[in-house]
Amino acid sequence: MSRCAQAAAVAATVPAAGVGNVGLRPPMVPRQASFFPPPVPNPFVQQTHIGSARRVQIFLLGIILLPIRVLLVALILLLAWPFAAISTVCCPEKLTHPVTGWRRKITQTALKFLGRAMFFSMGFIVSVKGRIASPLEAPVFVAAPHSTFFDGIACVVAGLPSMVSRNENAQVPLIGRMLRAVQPILVSRVDPDSRKNTINEIIKRTTSGGEWPQILVFPEGTCTNRSCLITFKPGAFIPGVPVQPVLLRYPNKLDTVTWTWQGYTFIQLCMLTFCQLFTKVEVEFMPVQVPNDEEKNDPVLFANKVRNVMAEALGIPVTDHTYEDCRLMISAGQLTLPMEAGLVEFTKISRKLKLDWDGVRKQLDEYASIASSSKGGRIGIDEFAKYLKLPVSDVLRQLFALFDRNHDGSIDFREYVIGLAVLCNPANTEEIIQVAFKLFDVDEDGYITEEEFSTILQASLGVPDLDVSGLFKEIAQGDSISYEEFKSFALRHPEYAKIFTTYLDLQTCHVFSLPKEVQTTPSIASNKVSPEKHEESASDKKDD
Repeated sequence: MSRCAQAAAVAATVPAAGVGNVGLRPPMVPRQASFFPPPVPNPFVQQTHIGSARRVQIFLLGIILLPIRVLLVALILLLAWPFAAISTVCCPEKLTHPVTGWRRKITQTALKFLGRAMFFSMGFIVSVKGRIASPLEAPVFVAAPHSTFFDGIACVVAGLPSMVSRNENAQVPLIGRMLRAVQPILVSRVDPDSRKNTINEIIKRTTSGGEWPQILVFPEGTCTNRSCLITFKPGAFIPGVPVQPVLLRYPNKLDTVTWTWQGYTFIQLCMLTFCQLFTKVEVEFMPVQVPNDEEKNDPVLFANKVRNVMAEALGIPVTDHTYEDCRLMISAGQLTLPMEAGLVEFTKISRKLKLDWDGVRKQLDEYASIASSSKGGRIGIDEFAKYLKLPVSDVLRQLFALFDRNHDGSIDFREYVIGLAVLCNPANTEEIIQVAFKLFDVDEDGYITEEEFSTILQASLGVPDLDVSGLFKEIAQGDSISYEEFKSFALRHPEYAKIFTTYLDLQTCHVFSLPKEVQTTPSIASNKVSPEKHEESASDKKDD
């Protein structure tokens, strides 16, 4: 009898090899309870509901206020343009030296006044709290939460500090000239060295001893609905200099300012805001945050500390969502999934599981192929079994439960990504695939027949009358499965990794359930898997 045939005999003697009673069948992978879901459902959407009475009020006020405010804003922009032109005349688009002397003094004073006048003409009532730090005290302002294009009011209140902006914005007529007047740090998306150059420019300016203006950064990098603070990008914290947090609040009964990825458009928000009698905004300058030595060497640590301080003052939670989650959210919508399906807290997932955006985006396509037919864009046990072309069995329920981390009876995309990374991929190595192939290849002729394939899966899944012809045909190109075909299928479909290696779990469970004098390891060791090594692989002790 071959070694694999002996292994089959061992597996067949395991109690509860049939359907129903689990008996000594080992749990496939006992997971730790971590990767908790975020405390907010979706920070990138805003649904503002306007009642009938409010709509009538907006219409009546808009008849008077909208044309007046549009004219005032246009007039102020025209008045500001000459001052911006004076400030930037004969200056290159990317400054190498700060604007100084009378040009800086006159233009800054005029533009600050006109900036306040413009927001006042739009109906904003601004209240400022706290003390604005000097350039020597805090070279950098970090403003959050970033929820609208109206957040530019923080720049006006702070005295027109420099901002980090896209290079394309500086090319916009009129607006681009005024942006250049605040001596921005321009970022080019087509330049591969842009990120490095931007960081170097931030370091140069923040360590200039007040020669350059202060820098205002929105560290979240994208707009949210202010329900939380998402991950702060480390750019503003890399220089390791003191920063002053700036809190932005809009305490209005009707929210007409929040500009997220799903909700009102730019034009709609402008019209709604202009039609309000007034719009309140609070700008609070918090105490300066000075990094310690450890935080100077670790900008992510410093960014997280500042974010926690700001979140505590705002009374809102923090999450690990980022701009990449927005991209996944849009992709999910394009795949006819609920947009929330793409929110995985990409920063935390990618950092802990060593995943890149392209890999997660590819997994979203695979997930959509399973979940698109189900209600709510989630995978149930029936969809899971149908995708794997296997019946619902005890082992499949175990595997499903390991993906279903919150035990709600379904798998969302976040759970799917985590499950593949901590459950399937570690069991899908070259060595494990080789061992799994040898287990299926009972007669050791280098090929797996449909009978061998069916026999092993029946023993593994505890389903005596299991029909695997559909799955077999998907793997095999002919009448049998070669190792290359088996390996290619296993790598393309890591969900099967634990299904194919459940046989090893059964062997180990049986061996360790025997009396000590009977416990021997030849049948397992002969397949290049020792009990100790297998136990580590089967339990998948990856700290998640």
